[in-house]
Amino acid sequence: MRGTESSEKATVIIKASSKELGYGELEEGTTRQQHDVDLGMTLANESLGLEVDERTNKLLLRKADLYICTMMSVVYAVQYMDKQTNSYSSIMGLREDLNMHGNQYSWVGTSFYLGYLVFEIPSSLALQRFPIAKTSGVFILLWGIVLCLTCLPKTYAGFIVTRTVLGVLESAVTPAFMLLTAQWYKREEQLLRTSIWSASAGLGAILGALVAYGLSIRNPDSLSMASWRLLYVVLGAITIALGIGFLIHVPDTPASAWFLSKQERLLTVERIRSNRQGFGNRHFKRSQLREVFLDKRTYLYFIVMVAAEIPNGGIGSFGSIMLKDMGYSSKQALLMGTPFGAVEFGGIVLVGYIAQKYQRRMYAAIFSYCLNILSGCLLAFPSNVHAQLAGYYLQGMAVIGWICFISCVSSNTAGHTKKVITGAICMIGYCVGNLIGPQTFVATEAPHYKSAKIAIVVCFVTCLIVTLALFYINVAENKRRDERNEVLDPSFINSEFADLTDFENPEFRYSL
Repeated sequence: MRGTESSEKATVIIKASSKELGYGELEEGTTRQQHDVDLGMTLANESLGLEVDERTNKLLLRKADLYICTMMSVVYAVQYMDKQTNSYSSIMGLREDLNMHGNQYSWVGTSFYLGYLVFEIPSSLALQRFPIAKTSGVFILLWGIVLCLTCLPKTYAGFIVTRTVLGVLESAVTPAFMLLTAQWYKREEQLLRTSIWSASAGLGAILGALVAYGLSIRNPDSLSMASWRLLYVVLGAITIALGIGFLIHVPDTPASAWFLSKQERLLTVERIRSNRQGFGNRHFKRSQLREVFLDKRTYLYFIVMVAAEIPNGGIGSFGSIMLKDMGYSSKQALLMGTPFGAVEFGGIVLVGYIAQKYQRRMYAAIFSYCLNILSGCLLAFPSNVHAQLAGYYLQGMAVIGWICFISCVSSNTAGHTKKVITGAICMIGYCVGNLIGPQTFVATEAPHYKSAKIAIVVCFVTCLIVTLALFYINVAENKRRDERNEVLDPSFINSEFADLTDFENPEFRYSL
């Protein structure tokens, strides 16, 4: 329809002053397309007019899946396995060896997310200012080193310090993966890929539980240190190797992908042109920062992140303890945690596939939160152990709604500064929820933690309400834009790589 609208239809030409757009003063004759644009603009100029046939599109998608999504999935599995070390080690002697009492163990989980929270904005800005893959690879490598060093503390205070530093180092991983997903995949492909790398946390839960179980059944005299300390060393070594691999393997943008030919790089640019978001921009734009806080979606993202992560923070730290409360021994509890990971991986990928097939991610989020409310009720109210166990395992699918929301940030937030800051705010909400989560498990209510389980139900009801509100807002805005039928000036070449925000670009439509 571009350039063919009838006279009564408005044609929107981006003529805001350079100062308003945050570029400063430009030389006369310099256009927005020539200044401070997307990292992919150079290739976009070369690729303009190329057509990507169905066969080529599938080939490029397979390469992105093989080289990018696979690596992100492996990293996310190991990252989650590393985070779960607290839950495993809590029943392997950690609490006894460090003389934890009262709510001290709750603060182990909270300290991790405190470090995450404090460093979220700096790490997100680093991802914008420096190459994404190299920056996140360094964070992963340092994460592994600190995880190995977690075996050293002999006091509770020393252990808390290492967990806080680990939180600082993890703060870049999820925001980086959101940006990489937006770089490599079309909007209609992003939900399934986000589901796959996020669901890989379930595989990490399985592998971590098996490693912990293997160490727990060993004769203590045959080990060089306590089994829970050795667990940190083993998982840390795996993470170090993975960090090195990530640095070598993952390109910073498709424009520099070592596994693509020059022609394939050009075709990849054309493939993701429809996203209207480009590859990224390394200049911080104040105008886009202001827009973040003018967008009502930002506040809904934050609320749902906090509400969804309160249950996650609690179950992540107290999952093994909850299983012991159901009557299982420490060793049995480690093995009983493996089905949780299987439900998480299988359920999330299945729902992600269905949601992508029908392009209805918000429906998937609504389904997820209804299921989470049910599972929370099974945990909180029945006295039957089997019902509680079913509720516990169903919590493995709690992350579906979270995936849908971070996928919305990738797909529905245009403008690189806006995307980075919105993602950071989401992860701050993620941290706040995980900070609060362990504190809902009050020591005086052990071992049943009734209040914490009721809090899980309340949080997911909140998530459901917010999801319905976001769905309504996006439907209404798309309808308004369709009715106004505004377009960019036809002379605005490669506008998809001009780093326009979803507010600035009237042709942008929000994915549902």
